[in-house]
Amino acid sequence: MNDLTDYDTIVLAGGAARRLGGADKPSLSVGGRPLLDRVLAACPDAAITVVVGPRRPATRAVVHAVEDPPGGGPLAALDAGLRHTTAPTVLVLSADLPFLTAATVQSLLEAATRTAGAATPAGGSAPGEGREPHEGRAPHEGRAPHEGRAPHEDRGPRDGRTLHDGAMLQDASGRDQPLVAAYRAEPLRRELARVRAEHGTLAGLPLRALMSGLLLERVPDATTTASFDCDTWEDISAARARIREHGNVLDEWITAVKAELGIELDVDTAALLDLARDAAHGVARPAAPLTTFLIGYAAGQQGRDVQELSDRAAALANRWAAEGAADADATGAGTKPAE
Repeated sequence: MNDLTDYDTIVLAGGAARRLGGADKPSLSVGGRPLLDRVLAACPDAAITVVVGPRRPATRAVVHAVEDPPGGGPLAALDAGLRHTTAPTVLVLSADLPFLTAATVQSLLEAATRTAGAATPAGGSAPGEGREPHEGRAPHEGRAPHEGRAPHEDRGPRDGRTLHDGAMLQDASGRDQPLVAAYRAEPLRRELARVRAEHGTLAGLPLRALMSGLLLERVPDATTTASFDCDTWEDISAARARIREHGNVLDEWITAVKAELGIELDVDTAALLDLARDAAHGVARPAAPLTTFLIGYAAGQQGRDVQELSDRAAALANRWAAEGAADADATGAGTKPAE
């Protein structure tokens, strides 16, 4: 086990969703799957996954927690989730990220466990422009260092042997995403304790009260895809439309089907489509879906490689077609069919 596999996940799934009219946002469907399940799919190898908020179904085993008081805001929710974790690194996610991927999670974990170099204090970044901050997030404008605490620049030098306190995604506009982030557990607990001591509570406090005390690496999200969150019905509609775009729809559909059936299988979409084309053209149109079904069945039953099975079936379809073409030519010429 290493730093990239020894991590826990906290998913913040509370909040009033006021801009959605109070709808249960984590349960809203995008691409046929609840937003919460889409987020959970991006971190399948977390040792412990804690979902903070009202209890709701999930596609895999999770620990349920509720902030104190319920609806007490992101810091209270983060504290409630952190009490159930034991790993040295904690992935912290909001429950409304339809396009978060395992690759992005991996990038965050890698950055969070690198030694410090070009990282900047979380409280020192400039705010992004564009969409309003995520519910529970506050913009960074006018932020001064926390009262009684010196900014990171004045704490003394950090050399290359010092770890960052974590890493968070930064969208294309330059706005930090503290709820798409990986944190080292020890400094996260330390800063939560500091904020509680200074304010007497974590309830109702914004995330910036915590962020100002952490040195974080930024991981760019150049296309603002992984960091795209759904705060409004317009966001939900945009996410659903993006999934149905020509370049995305097949991969999204295959992922949804695998999740629905509870299977893990690498699918070479191009190879299967080529096979379906060969079967449709060389045998008969209905042969395409039947053949791809049989490929999947054989792979699952025999534990064989899908690519190998697809190649064999494609070769069969080509032989089938070649025989038909040869027989047609022979009939037209009045000669003996090919053997």
